[in-house]
Amino acid sequence: MTSWGNESERNRISIASNGAAGVLAAAFDGFARETVEKRAVVLEELLSSMSWMFTMSSRGGGKEAAAARDRLASAESVKALLWFLKSNGSRIAAKQNSLIALRELLLASSKRERVAESMLEIEDLHQILFGFLRSPISPAITKLSLTLIFQLLQISTSKSSDRFKSSLIDADLVSFLLETIISSSKERSVSEKALGILDKLCDDSKGRAAASGNSLTVPLLVKKILRISAAATEFSVSVIWKLGRCDQRALVEGLQVGAFQKLVLVLQLGCGEETKEKATATLKMMNPFRNEFECTESLDFKNLKRSF
Repeated sequence: MTSWGNESERNRISIASNGAAGVLAAAFDGFARETVEKRAVVLEELLSSMSWMFTMSSRGGGKEAAAARDRLASAESVKALLWFLKSNGSRIAAKQNSLIALRELLLASSKRERVAESMLEIEDLHQILFGFLRSPISPAITKLSLTLIFQLLQISTSKSSDRFKSSLIDADLVSFLLETIISSSKERSVSEKALGILDKLCDDSKGRAAASGNSLTVPLLVKKILRISAAATEFSVSVIWKLGRCDQRALVEGLQVGAFQKLVLVLQLGCGEETKEKATATLKMMNPFRNEFECTESLDFKNLKRSF
């Protein structure tokens, strides 16, 4: 099946649309109920084939892929996927394919909440995922790890999620994310994911304290508004709003690097309702400090429709 799929895109579509992913997911789930170490070889082979089948949803096999995700969402299968991430003996390809499968379960599975809880029960999960970021193995694994962290923080609101978030903050993920945003200026998806995670971490008082305590935070967020994508702008505005509500220093820092003009421009160019509300609220919080602290860099605001 793998050999045939490697021959052409047409073959892969044919395989996926005939329910192969569901059969392989069922087999994976069956072997995962035994000792994972004992069945590691066959589990890895099944995972390798399933990883590309999940991407075929938009080109045939959509219903079959959905059924396969749900079958793979069992507690036993999730534990097996996590085993490949933790095992020092598993190959890079196996780790990457496990990350792909977990991403699919968190993004598209109808049982994603249950999958998230199963993952968060692993006490050292933050070390595993953050380890892939601090000691990068490949660009793909870095992106997948960022996606998983973001999805876990977004989906779950349980005590396990709070513990996971707190562990990431304690491990200094905030500083790492800021450095990542700087170094990945040409990698739009990486910057978006890093900003998204930072936004989620700032829901927590510890996360806001870590962000406020880093001199890079506010200038970097202001710079990224309207520079990367709509999603990156939404995350940046959200973080500035969250910090400004709890610490006036963030408002002053924002004014000093042109945040007021950037936020006005966001409103003029159009944005989502939630972002509009946060940008408006932040402007109101900044307004009392404008005369004393505001600084404007005109190059950033050439698209303004009017002065103010």
